[in-house]
Amino acid sequence: MSQQFSALGVSAPVAQALAVRGITSPFQIQDRVVPHGLAGADVLARSPTGSGKTLAFALPLVERTPKGAGAPAALVLVPTRELATQVAEELRSVAVPKGLRVGLAYGGAPLGAQVKKLRGAELLVATPGRLQDLVERKLVSLDRVRILILDEADRMLDMGFKPQVDRLVRRIPRERQTMLFSATLDGEVGELARAYTHDPVHVEASLPSTREQGTVDHRFVSVAHAGKVDALIAELEGDRGLALVFVRTKRGADRLAQRLGRRGVEAAALHGDMSQGARERALARFHGGKVRTLVATDVAARGLDLDDITHVINYDPPEDDKGYVHRIGRTARAGRDGSGITFVTPDQRADVSRVALRLGHREQFEESGLTVAPARRVYTSRRGRRSRW
Repeated sequence: MSQQFSALGVSAPVAQALAVRGITSPFQIQDRVVPHGLAGADVLARSPTGSGKTLAFALPLVERTPKGAGAPAALVLVPTRELATQVAEELRSVAVPKGLRVGLAYGGAPLGAQVKKLRGAELLVATPGRLQDLVERKLVSLDRVRILILDEADRMLDMGFKPQVDRLVRRIPRERQTMLFSATLDGEVGELARAYTHDPVHVEASLPSTREQGTVDHRFVSVAHAGKVDALIAELEGDRGLALVFVRTKRGADRLAQRLGRRGVEAAALHGDMSQGARERALARFHGGKVRTLVATDVAARGLDLDDITHVINYDPPEDDKGYVHRIGRTARAGRDGSGITFVTPDQRADVSRVALRLGHREQFEESGLTVAPARRVYTSRRGRRSRW
């Protein structure tokens, strides 16, 4: 049986704030991270979306951050605007009992109004690009930051934010606590973790029992370019809850949502060129079920965490294995089953088949009448050059 938050070292006012929300027992990630976080240790945590990791770092933040610092004393870096908003809301719920203010900085919003709301905030949640802009304009100082959180570090690297993150971290005092959360700690993320932390505690956690993954039905559908919209409508007309449709480009998201609308299927688009207000309205309509189909790019869907998504449809296939896993992971939440459907045009069959093979979906791929392409072989020439064939 999981212990109570007070047993982890969480103060009575914060524990009471959690209890009011019906949160009385820590999830696994919180159980394992909070004591180390409260002790001031650096932490490297490997945990999936939906594991409760936001509270795992939010609780040590509010307990260890002094009130009235006059400038950010704790910084949370996240990859997207949507995740920044979610994290800030969660952080505020436990910061208020301690008298702490939470600032929020992300791109796509008016700079002046955002800066005004940042003044006096002890806790800052930000995306790397907007924060770098604010720092370079001398509108925000990181000189007093003593706690740094890197949330979804793997996503930040995938989105190309490492140069901005590096520059920001160089502005933060070396004497600090750093906690890094990621779905993986391998490769480049591992290098980032070693560079930013000192003698870290390693933690791994799975989804809590109340958020266990259901079963995903992986399907691959052979389609011609001219028949993709018809195939998509056929899938959307079936028995389903919310459907998340992935496309490759921003323009493609708008165009597909419009084409669906003309065919009688109401859909909303979500991509990085939309204003923050437009993005929030699209997400609110989708979350509330007013629009049951959301057409999104990969970047826009980062941090999207809804239990009612029953179908994820790759209208355009993902670029790699990680992209496939991240996309399909949006369904089969809270113990519900889900469907992961990938459209495959003739020119995409070889690449998609290799992804399916590496991820263990060969049988499902071949059930669609498609043939798995042979894996690419890698050889090293006498000069040490690596080639694929």
